[in-house]
Amino acid sequence: MDLLNQLITIFAENGYIAVFIALMICGAGLPLPEDITLVAGGVIAGLGYANVHAMFALAMFGVLLGDSAIFLLGHHYGARIMQWRLVARVLTPARYAKVQEKFHRFGNRMLFIARFLPGMRTTVYLTAGMTHRVSFLRFLLLDGLAALISVPFWVYLGYFGADNHQWLVKWVGRGQSGLWAVVGILALGLLALWWRQRRRSAQTKSDD
Repeated sequence: MDLLNQLITIFAENGYIAVFIALMICGAGLPLPEDITLVAGGVIAGLGYANVHAMFALAMFGVLLGDSAIFLLGHHYGARIMQWRLVARVLTPARYAKVQEKFHRFGNRMLFIARFLPGMRTTVYLTAGMTHRVSFLRFLLLDGLAALISVPFWVYLGYFGADNHQWLVKWVGRGQSGLWAVVGILALGLLALWWRQRRRSAQTKSDD
């Protein structure tokens, strides 16, 4: 967890602006894990260097801005962007073909799923923009809904674990599994609500 400790130190010394810049770096596909960055932002809030709710709002804005920039770059430049040296390192022909296959299999749902797949987000968002298969507003909606799950999960994990380093390290390690568990619980809740509404509609029709 050396990276986490380094980020905590940098963020504590420089505040919100450092967190925002780090999230822009994450969004660009550079080797800085977004989850660790968000946890570090939560930790400094837990240590009293920032307000946790303001940190959450900043993190949401930074995440969505970074994701949108990647999508719009792909949308504007199309396949030409694969000739850029920096992009070519992230979006190799093999990765591009793999993401295309995933889009064919899952459709636009892939944009939602990608937020929970570290190392795949930038590739997926670039590809989505390049192919023009989804509008920017739809992209923002799907990415925003996913971010409303992942961003508070990591930020508040850091906040509540700020004074218990051992607990925090354990849950950062388990975080991805825990995040998928949260997604699963929400999906089951939505499914239950949908089934309940369907039964009510069926009951109303039968009474008529």
